[in-house]
Amino acid sequence: MVRRINVTGAGGLRLAAWEFADPPKGGPPGAEGQAPGVLLLHGLMGRASHWAATARRLSGRYRAVGLDQRGHGRSDKPTDGPFDRDTYVADAEAAIEQLGLAPVAVVGHAMGALTAWQLAAKRPDLVRALVICDMRASALGARSQREWEQWFATWPVPFATLADVRRWFGEEDPVLERPNPARGEFFAEVMAERMDGWRPVFSRRQMLMIRETWVHDAHWEELTQVECPALVVRGLDGELGRAEAQEMVRVLPRGSYAEVEDAGHLVHYDQPERWQEVIEPFLRDALPA
Repeated sequence: MVRRINVTGAGGLRLAAWEFADPPKGGPPGAEGQAPGVLLLHGLMGRASHWAATARRLSGRYRAVGLDQRGHGRSDKPTDGPFDRDTYVADAEAAIEQLGLAPVAVVGHAMGALTAWQLAAKRPDLVRALVICDMRASALGARSQREWEQWFATWPVPFATLADVRRWFGEEDPVLERPNPARGEFFAEVMAERMDGWRPVFSRRQMLMIRETWVHDAHWEELTQVECPALVVRGLDGELGRAEAQEMVRVLPRGSYAEVEDAGHLVHYDQPERWQEVIEPFLRDALPA
C-alpha cells in the first residue's frame, strides 16, 4: 500500500506526505495505543520515495511517514521560495502535528538531517529521537556553492531514457571516482518523462536557492540544544568526515555514533541492510513501542 496525505506547510503551501506500508494496528493518529511515529526527511534533490524501503522495514513497529519537502517530489514548488531554514523547520513541525505523529523520531539525510536537528532544538516536545545521516555541521562556504552550480551545468538534460539517467549518474558523472550503480538508481527516482525526454522533478535553480540559505553557516549551536537521544551515521566514503562526526556526537547532549562501510553519501541506498541494522536498535531503545 502507498498512501498520500496532503499536509499544509508554512504559508499555506501544500506538502505531500507518504506512507509506504500499513502501519501497525492501533488507535487513530495521536490516540493512546497508536504505534510510535517516525518522520523521514530526504536530502536536497531527494523525495520521500527514497525512504520507501526504510519505511516498509520500520512499519512492523512504527508508523513511518516520508515527507516531500517544499521544492521536491510532489510537494508545491514556489517559484522564489521562501526556502529559508525556519520555513523548512516549520513545514516539518506542521507535518508532525497534522499527522498526529508526536512525540516522533525524525530520521534525516543530508539537508533533511539539518532540518531534523533544528526542529529537535526548537520543539523538544515533538521530537523524542533523532537520526542524522551524513550531514555536516560546519559551514561549507561559497566555493562549495560554486562547485554545485558548475556541476548542475554539466548535466546532459534531457536524458533520452531512464537507462541513460542511471548510466550518467552511476558511471559517467565527472565527479564520480568510481562507478556507483546505487547512485544511478537514486537519481532515476527523481526524474520524470517530459515531451523532450527525462528531466528532474525539481528545478536546479531552486536547489541552488535552497542550498544558499544554509551552506554559508555553521550549525553547531543547534546541536547543543538537542535534548533527545541522537544518532550520527556516516558512510566511510561520505561527505561527513569521521573527526567532524565524532565532534558532533560530543557536542550533542545525548549523542551516539555509527559508521557504515562501503557506503558514501547515500548510505541508505549504498548499503540498505547495514543502514537498517544501524538505525533499528537505536530506534528501539529511544522510541519504545
